[in-house]
Amino acid sequence: MKKRWWRGVAGGVVGLAVLWAVMPRPPLREGLGFSQAVMDRQGRLLRLTLSPDEKYRLWVPLASIPPALVEATLLHEDQHFRQHLGVNPIAVGRAVWRTWILRGRRVGGSTLTMQLARIRYGIDSRTPRGKVWQMLRALQLECTWSKDDILEAYLNLAPYGRNVEGVGAASLVYFGKGVEKLSLAESLTLAVIPQSPARRDPTRDEGALTAARLRLFDRWLEPHPEDLERRTALSAPLSVRAPGELPFLAPHFVQATLRTLPVGSGVMTTLDLSLQRQLERHVRQYIERRKAVGIRNAAAMLVDWRTLEVRAAVGSGDFFDEAIEGQVNGTEAKRSPGSALKPFIYGLAFDQGLIHPRTMLKDTPTGFAGYGPENFDGSFAGPLPAEEALTRSRNVPAVALASRLRAPSLYGFLRQAGITGLRSEEFYGLSLALGSAEVTMTELVELYAMLANGGVLRPLRLEADSPRPEGVRMLSAEASFLVLESLKGAKRPAQTYQSEWARDAVPVAWKTGTSMGYRDAWTVGVAGPYVIAVWVGNFNGRPNPAFVGQWAAAPLLFEMVDSLRAKDPDMHRVRWTPPAGVSRVSVCALSGGIPGPHCQRQVSTWFIPGTSPIQACDVHREIWVDTRTGKRACGPGPSARAEVYEFWPSDLLRLFQRAGIPRRVPPPESESCGIARASAEGVAPQITTPEQGVDYDVRASATTPQTVPLAAVTDADVRQVFWFVDEQLVGTAPRGEPLHWVARPGTYVVRAVDDRGRSDARALRVRLVP
Repeated sequence: MKKRWWRGVAGGVVGLAVLWAVMPRPPLREGLGFSQAVMDRQGRLLRLTLSPDEKYRLWVPLASIPPALVEATLLHEDQHFRQHLGVNPIAVGRAVWRTWILRGRRVGGSTLTMQLARIRYGIDSRTPRGKVWQMLRALQLECTWSKDDILEAYLNLAPYGRNVEGVGAASLVYFGKGVEKLSLAESLTLAVIPQSPARRDPTRDEGALTAARLRLFDRWLEPHPEDLERRTALSAPLSVRAPGELPFLAPHFVQATLRTLPVGSGVMTTLDLSLQRQLERHVRQYIERRKAVGIRNAAAMLVDWRTLEVRAAVGSGDFFDEAIEGQVNGTEAKRSPGSALKPFIYGLAFDQGLIHPRTMLKDTPTGFAGYGPENFDGSFAGPLPAEEALTRSRNVPAVALASRLRAPSLYGFLRQAGITGLRSEEFYGLSLALGSAEVTMTELVELYAMLANGGVLRPLRLEADSPRPEGVRMLSAEASFLVLESLKGAKRPAQTYQSEWARDAVPVAWKTGTSMGYRDAWTVGVAGPYVIAVWVGNFNGRPNPAFVGQWAAAPLLFEMVDSLRAKDPDMHRVRWTPPAGVSRVSVCALSGGIPGPHCQRQVSTWFIPGTSPIQACDVHREIWVDTRTGKRACGPGPSARAEVYEFWPSDLLRLFQRAGIPRRVPPPESESCGIARASAEGVAPQITTPEQGVDYDVRASATTPQTVPLAAVTDADVRQVFWFVDEQLVGTAPRGEPLHWVARPGTYVVRAVDDRGRSDARALRVRLVP
């Protein structure tokens, strides 16, 4: 008898060993589809997706599940879970006796491990054969997985009513919060649902769920008598929502997050739901107010430049509006930025020592190797300080600066910044300065955040726990500061007061952009701790004359600034501060140069010592005037008097004349003065046409003479310019006027000589074409 018993035990052990060896290790989560959960920075649910099999199923690590929920589940389902080997013989025997022998009320004898086996492997445990198979599978699970693994799998796969599985999905669906934030009442509620998920559906509790929760609470009090005072709260039905009431918030932002989120996981994002709703409301109301001018769609972003966290993002005016293609994400769409790229031209120019904020730039008709940019308003402003040329978004100064940039050029800068989809540099040419390349709002916001971060570029962050890379330095801290200080000087739309008059003014460094053909209107600004970007347009590219950055996009940006200023104290506390490498210096107000003894008005400007250009003012010059003739004297003498004149180039004098602004032009020089002395002073002429590197064509079929205009910018004391082609005089022209030379095919050297003997030369090639 004894030998038989040992043989039976040995046979059972061998059988189990063979079963364990032959059968593959049972998977716990492999092959299952899962949901994805996206929450805002405070844990508020934005969206919970369905799994491929139409379930709300989210895997949550055991460490993230509250101990109260774990304890309550074991107390209700399997008190001896930590002791048995997957099957509780006593419980199984009691269930067999009462259910099948006595034919009484069905009694469950399944352990938590057996329940997991039934759920995971689809076992029908209502038959004796199914029950045996369930027990064998439970034993196999216990042999291959730890107790914590099994417990974690059960809590993530157990049914919680309708199409909700697992405590992670159940807590989000029913209570709108992450499982780690469940209260005791909510934990006890979830613990009793899997035993009868249909009768204890939280969304239509007719008393069964509350009664089961209270019965479990009575058992809970044995180890936790301190919770007795909570009975009243536990007796009341809980506020829950149905799966059909799940939120669908910040849709474009959530979709962008889901693309990077592993299946079956949840993520805490950087988005602030309160700010998101605020931005959505501003966009919706703004579009409604501006419908009359054809504004039907807009996109906007709000980013904390200190952390690069996206706090709010609106991809379109209405996600569900097919008429505006609302499901297109405007924050990721490639669009023409227009002048919104100009700040980075100036930043590079500051770093390369080409300008400082008060350097005088010329806004005059200028050609650049065949490219002749015009300003938005069709006019030219003449001499402008660099900071004003930037805030007024003048095209000619920006293109002129872009043509002078070296290592990197604007194109190289954009390449280094990671702007995607760029074509070759030759494709854009100098039109890149005016926004001919396309960028996304995300890329543009990263560039403006780079300015606020002292020239270091970092990617935007969508997830709260995503790493913060060191970033790439694109500009110096000094140049970045000078750009922001310049942009700060722009007046907001329709502003009729000075910013310093407002007691709670928040400085905003902002820039607009308008694409060619009025297809895209932009405004991007840095205010307090935020970068705010606004785009107005149509996703199908349909143009509208109302799509001008200054009037279509900027008002919406400043509505958001004012709203934040009223609610966010950081708007007043956070400021960009001057880096140690900048200082303030005095310069001549008219020229931007180092003030000379004759400069009548000086202004203060920021300056980068060792980098910013140091040039003496050459506008104010002292000359000797003969009191008898009124002409310029050759030098000091008995009848000579020293006088100070403004020496403006001829192209600027022409603009002053057109604008009706009088300028005191230096008098002509006395005939007795020698040409040698005169040619050694002042500024030599600069040929503007023919343009450098441009070939001029004449048609063989033309019936009238074809000409090439010869023009040059001269100093203020010039009266006439003599034009030579291959050393042959071809004519003279008054200051500021072109000479039209009858062109002939060939290669020539054109020379301009002013009446003071100063000259400039340029090669010219004329081609004969059919």
